[in-house]
Amino acid sequence: MAVGVVTAAFVAWAGPVAAAKQNFELVNRTGYDISEVYVSPTKSDDWEEDVLGMDILENGEASNIIFERGVRTCRWDLKVVYDDDDSSAVWTNIDLCAVRQITIRYNRKTDTTSATFK
Repeated sequence: MAVGVVTAAFVAWAGPVAAAKQNFELVNRTGYDISEVYVSPTKSDDWEEDVLGMDILENGEASNIIFERGVRTCRWDLKVVYDDDDSSAVWTNIDLCAVRQITIRYNRKTDTTSATFK
């Protein structure tokens, strides 16, 4: 299956991005820095490459995740890895053709990471 290239672009202001319909803004509201972000097709057994590369998505920051225009798959999985302890959170089967923003939050009382999709 041809997946295409997924990259991350850090933004201070989140404006519309003209490209593939799967593009989305990832917002970190967890209280922790995120060192790795993986986005792969739901049907894939591989997480592909870390779209942040050498960058860190700090708490309170946003990053635009950009897909190549030719990518047709709408259902994707998302994995984030925290910088402080290498723990991770995963969401599966996200319809990125219908989502423009994913905001991740961590609840210390319940020790759970959640995401809202807009």
